[in-house]
Order: sequence, then C-alpha cells, then structure tokens
Amino acid sequence: MPLSQPKGGLEDVVATSSAICYLDGDRGVLAYCGYDIHELAGSATFEEVCYLLWHRRLPTRAELGDLQSQLAAARRLPEPVVRLMRSLPPVDGMDALRTLTSALAHYDPNGADMSTEGAYRTAVRLTAQISSVVATWGRLQAGGGIIDPDPVMGHAANFLYMLTGERPNSTAIRAFDVALTLHADHELNASTFCGRVAAATLTDIYSAVVAAIGALKGPLHGGANADVMRTLLELGQTATAERVDDFVRGKFARKEKIAGFGHRVYRTEDPRATHLRRMSKDLGKRTGNTAWYDMSERIEALVKSEKKLNPNVDFYSASTYYMMGIPIDLYTPIFAVSRISGWTAHILEQYANNRLIRPRADYIGPAYPQRFIPLEQR
Repeated sequence: MPLSQPKGGLEDVVATSSAICYLDGDRGVLAYCGYDIHELAGSATFEEVCYLLWHRRLPTRAELGDLQSQLAAARRLPEPVVRLMRSLPPVDGMDALRTLTSALAHYDPNGADMSTEGAYRTAVRLTAQISSVVATWGRLQAGGGIIDPDPVMGHAANFLYMLTGERPNSTAIRAFDVALTLHADHELNASTFCGRVAAATLTDIYSAVVAAIGALKGPLHGGANADVMRTLLELGQTATAERVDDFVRGKFARKEKIAGFGHRVYRTEDPRATHLRRMSKDLGKRTGNTAWYDMSERIEALVKSEKKLNPNVDFYSASTYYMMGIPIDLYTPIFAVSRISGWTAHILEQYANNRLIRPRADYIGPAYPQRFIPLEQR
C-alpha cells in the first residue's frame, strides 16, 4: 500500500501526543502546560517553569524550595569533568558542551536508573550541571579562574556569577531569568524531537540529551542569535541609519537571509520576541547605550516592510545577551542551559508512555525489481 506524500521536513506532520507545550502559530500563542508564555515571563521564575514542565503544574512554595535545594546540591561539577574541560583544544562552545555533557554521565552514580524517580533525579541534576558547564567553560575561555556556585543564589543568578565572577544586579538576574523561561520549551523542535527519538529506544537520559545537543548545534536550529550579533558588530556601534538601510537592502539584492527573522511555525510575531525586544530596550537604557537596540529596531522595521517577516526569538536575544556581557560563543550553549528543562520534560514523557519512534520513508529510488548483473558483465 503506498504511503501518503509528506511535506518536506515533516512540516505539519503530527508525530506524537504531548501535554507539555501548546503552539498556535497563526495566533502567535506559546503556552507551557496551558500557561501563556506572557504570563510566565512576567510572573514566574525559571525554577517554577522547570517544575511546571516536569510535573504539568506549578509548585507550591514548599515544592519550589525543595527543587531549589536539589538544584543547588547538584550544581557543582565533578572534578574530573573540570579537568577534561581544561584539557580540551580550542573548540566551539557547542562542541565543548556535547563532549562535557557526555562525560557528566560517567560521574553520576544514578545515571543508569531508569525508574520514574531516578529519571527525574537525573533531569534535575542535568539542568543544574549543564548551566555550570556553560558558565565555567565561558569563564575559562575568558582566562578567568573557576567560580564555585553559590547555594544561596537562584539558577539565573548563579550562571551569571559563575561566568563573570561578579555578583549580578537584580536587573541582569531578572532579564536572564526571563530569557531562560522564554527558551525553556518549544514543542517538537528539531532538538527536542531528536531527544525523544533517542529516548524512545530506552537509552539513558544523558545519551538522549547529547543527541538533542547535536541537533541544536546545527545552524538551522541554534546559533541564529550569534549570527545576529555578528551582523550588528559588522555594522558597528556608530552605524548611521543610512548604513543600516544600505546593508539590509544589499542583503536583499543578493538574496541573502537576515538572521533572526521568520519562523517555521509562527505566521505572526514570535511571542518570545515581544519580551526580548523590551528587554533589549530596557537594558540599553540602563547601561546608557541604546545603539544595539536602535540598530535592531531599524533592521526589524525594514525587513517587516519589505519582506513581511517578523523577528523570531533569536533576533533581540542577541543584543540582550551582548549588553549583559555574555560572549557570543556562548549564545547557543545558553539556549541549551534553558532548553534542558524542556528536553528532559519530553524525555520523561516519552519514557512514561513509550513506543519506539520508527517512521517510514517515501521510496523514490530505482523501480523494483532491479535485475542483478554479475560483476564481470557490468
């Protein structure tokens, strides 16, 4: 029986049922377990969002405190992993993250525990330690000494502290906390689907997360915000409006894409971009330098007017991270610092009601049957 013809890239193909993330691309709706992203970004902490994704409900004060304690206890990296980090050659941040996440599995005494409780414990541990890996990697790459996590600080504050060596102010903490919330999950994006496919084989969580990291590394998934910031830096902080316009129109003339625009799902503005735009503007005002925001706003206006494309989550996150002093090489790894919450939520969901994910392919090769010709007659 012939198979139905799928769209390229499995577009609009429903691959599974999930209770984690709701998307309506036509209306620009993103919700975690029924909670609109705008409400979560405005009111919840990233730790609350983690609990929500893992348990499908918001935590009580006691439950949140317990999770915060579990994250604090797991945040310090095993010393052998730190030594491995120091020994790596100069590599991209995502390459380092892929290797170091795999190494973390060897130092988790409960990493092979696939029970419901064991898998959840690993999800918490990975969420804590991937943040520490990225922050410590960034610290070492900048030539700084390793900063131990502070058990009193929350997740966002600890990342910034371990990265910079300075205790972050409340504005930076809140901005980064919101950024983590906005990136926490996004239904069956490429990396999440990759993680679920791996988990469906009943491999361990570490292996499934490494698979997801490999997918996120690809430039068609992660990395657009780094490309956005490189574009802004190429234009220069003192770029005039005319230079910006000429640059963008030159891209159009050469049929080159502008990084940070368009989305596979959304037909209206990416709801995450709404918050990041405001954060970029506010950080610019607070630091006394709105050049990066102003430039981004002008690019957005031109792309929207001439190409009818809206900015996605990556566009304004670039200038937001840059004004927080975060190195460009860490932009995509930071995506993983947040998305590990969604990845593990989907992996846990897959384990709970598992069936091996094994789609079919639409065969378009030579007609069957082909007659085999002996080697000496070819």
